[in-house]
Amino acid sequence: MGTPRREPRPRWTQGNRRKGVRPVSLADVSNVLWRERELMELLLFKLEEEQLVLASGRTRWLPHATREVEAVLESIREAELLRAVEVDAVALELGLAPSPSLRVLAERAPSPWDELLRGHREAFLRLASEISTMAESNRDLLTAGQRAAQEALLGITGEVETYDPTGRSHTSRGPQLVDEAL
Repeated sequence: MGTPRREPRPRWTQGNRRKGVRPVSLADVSNVLWRERELMELLLFKLEEEQLVLASGRTRWLPHATREVEAVLESIREAELLRAVEVDAVALELGLAPSPSLRVLAERAPSPWDELLRGHREAFLRLASEISTMAESNRDLLTAGQRAAQEALLGITGEVETYDPTGRSHTSRGPQLVDEAL
């Protein structure tokens, strides 16, 4: 008969509490993770709005859409900082090294927190993938729009700004025929 497996005890005991500081709980971490998930969903929504503006060709609203995306990104950065602080505190309580991954935290967390943390991790992976796909699509639309604008300028002025093989910018004339027989 083996020794029963003991769950890790939080290091935060009555004897080592500092005055005025309460231990961080897994509930606090989960609340921060929920907030971060909401922000990521909002980012996905704002990227989709930006895509609709790009696809419609109504570029008048593009600066507004871009500003909204940037504002959500700033909120996400703030939430990530808060999450890092909360997770480090819980990691200490669970006997983990600082900055554990969500997977490691879920593996060490007691039930029902382990399943809840796994759910957060799966949602973050899905949202990150969707955001990446949407951002790439928006970049493609922007690139296509820039090319179209350059081609339109070429049609009007006969000149367009391009890059040479060294990466330097220069103005070039429209397409030219070269007689290879010479």
